[in-house]
Amino acid sequence: MPKILFTASTYSHIVHFHRPYLARFRRMGWTVHVACGGTPMELPEAHRTIDVPFEKQMLSWKNGAALRQLRKLIGREHYDLISCHTALAACFTRLAVMGQKGNTKVACTCHGYLFGAGESPGKDRILALAERITAPVTDLLMTMNAWDTQYASVHRLGRRVTEIPGMGLDPRRLPPAAEEERQAMRRAWGVEEEDILLLYGAEFSARKSQHVLLCALKELPPRVKLALPGQGELFERCRELAVELGLEERVLFPGQVSGMGPWYAAADMAVSASRSEGLPFNVMEAMYYGLPVVASRVKGHTDLLEDARAGLLYPYGDWRACADCVAALAEDPARRMELGSRGRQAVEAYCLDRVLPRVMEEYETLLPLETKQPAARP
Repeated sequence: MPKILFTASTYSHIVHFHRPYLARFRRMGWTVHVACGGTPMELPEAHRTIDVPFEKQMLSWKNGAALRQLRKLIGREHYDLISCHTALAACFTRLAVMGQKGNTKVACTCHGYLFGAGESPGKDRILALAERITAPVTDLLMTMNAWDTQYASVHRLGRRVTEIPGMGLDPRRLPPAAEEERQAMRRAWGVEEEDILLLYGAEFSARKSQHVLLCALKELPPRVKLALPGQGELFERCRELAVELGLEERVLFPGQVSGMGPWYAAADMAVSASRSEGLPFNVMEAMYYGLPVVASRVKGHTDLLEDARAGLLYPYGDWRACADCVAALAEDPARRMELGSRGRQAVEAYCLDRVLPRVMEEYETLLPLETKQPAARP
């Protein structure tokens, strides 16, 4: 029976993006293992889960323990295929493979390179170097946007580099919401019918740049309000900033939410201030719900919105330009509807029923998935 290992920095990443793939491999007769860091979560699609002590900082000495554990695991299990995800886990997984690769094939999925935005040259060099060092054992590299694809191809970061349309948006996780639910949600949070509710569901981190949206909101009329679902290390700082700007009555901080559907239903448009993206699910989800999008002009956002003409883009960090885009749409319901309709049509290409077969075809370039015989053991 062939065997596959999925790795990621956190269980939540696998739960949110890869469960359909675990299930597909298992149905095809593969033994499925998952190795993750972070808080353990249920993964019924996996035969086995392994806790790995990943530390968020790439150069943390504690990641040495993660590397040693992965190296022993891979040496013992002799996987036919390893599928690694997230920059941190992908780096240490491939380092663990080096020197003992044998017949194992390695597929790495780039969910968005975290370098290239020019914000931290030292960190950029470290992350780029990690990709170059691990390139020799990367049989397949799957990227998700044009910038990452070009960079990976030019620098030969994998034996085969190919672009995929994300991991697939699963409509089953995005149930339709009735008008009554929209109204109930808005009433519960003090959003009036005439208000314009902006929505940005994201981790509170420096990369997600919620502060840009708060500064933009200061320039907008009082009827424009902002919902910021999520948690993260900068959550309290953003709440403090909202108070400093006099926006505490106009910014909603619901914390981590279990289902975003009601929030998309309640919102009038989606916004994003991120410094860098792969192919962002929050934007795809907003498009699926027919919301127009105002987002920073960075990779990932441009891939989803520019050709589809499903939103407005502003220079990253320019909160005045962001405010101008929001103001233009706030006063033009017809244009909001037009952009939302285009987005709803364009996002079909990113839905799971189309993406999953495409990704499985890429795995198939490495070895026959249905008929693979167990790899020769050393």
